[in-house]
Amino acid sequence: MPRAPRDRTQHERILRDLKDRIVSGAWPPGFQLPFELKLAEDYGVSRMTMNKVLSQLTREGFLVRRRKLGTFVATPQAQSAVLEITDIESEVRALGLDYGFALHERAIRPPSESERREAGIAAAEPGEVLFLRGVHFAGRAPFCLETRIISLEAAPDAREQDFSREAPGRWLLERIPWTSAEHRIRAVNAVGATAKLLGLDPGEACLEVLRRTEIAGQWVTLVRQSYPGSKHQLLAQFTPRADAG
Repeated sequence: MPRAPRDRTQHERILRDLKDRIVSGAWPPGFQLPFELKLAEDYGVSRMTMNKVLSQLTREGFLVRRRKLGTFVATPQAQSAVLEITDIESEVRALGLDYGFALHERAIRPPSESERREAGIAAAEPGEVLFLRGVHFAGRAPFCLETRIISLEAAPDAREQDFSREAPGRWLLERIPWTSAEHRIRAVNAVGATAKLLGLDPGEACLEVLRRTEIAGQWVTLVRQSYPGSKHQLLAQFTPRADAG
């Protein structure tokens, strides 16, 4: 039987009001909602109607319902755009959190065998790279471990940068008009320095993004970004090609 217009209007009104409270920040991430019965009384509706509203908000990702504990505003997961190069600081600030970067290693040296292979550097190609390793923070928590090499031929000014105050990704985005990028994404287990710097237990799951960036066919940078797996998800958006059926 179709739902009565009044019931549908009540449902939509409550849904919109609760969404507004969440989106506006009046109910921040982690906030515990009043119990279902109390909300139903406050809005003057049946408990069944309120249950349907809360269930819809849960399906849409606004709420998390925990058995015997109650209903809470969902904590947003960080999203990494797979097919574009984004600034990690912007990702963190989009979550409403303070951003920080701590540089742990900096060295100018020849590329290693694995770096040559992953960056596509010819064995006979001379020159040095700038090696950097640092941690991006969201609030006080490690958000991403970044291990990067930069071509000093493509970006010679990087040689004079210490990157202790500005993360290398942002510096490159503001100065190098990259023309193509390749991403490789995989799940890995945190070990050694990765586990230590991200504050994870050895063997804990990580999301790893390996990105190689070029300008006019010349490699610019190779970066490996490791994220705590429980706090990160990937986002990819596509539009149909003209010839897609």
